[in-house]
Amino acid sequence: MVLPKRWIVERFAAHLMRTRRLARDYERRTASAEAMVHWSMTLLMTRRLARSHPQRA
Repeated sequence: MVLPKRWIVERFAAHLMRTRRLARDYERRTASAEAMVHWSMTLLMTRRLARSHPQRA
C-alpha cells in the first residue's frame, strides 16, 4: 500500500522543516546542506532517546 510509505516521507520532511535553516535554501554547497540534514536528524534522535520511558516489568 502506498499511503503508509508516503506518510513516513511526509513526516521526515516535516522533521527537516522544523529546523529553520533547512526551511530555505541558504546553503551554497551541497556538503553543507547535507551536514545540516545530518545535524537535524541527530537532534531528532537525541530528543527521542532522551525521553523518559516507564520501566517495563
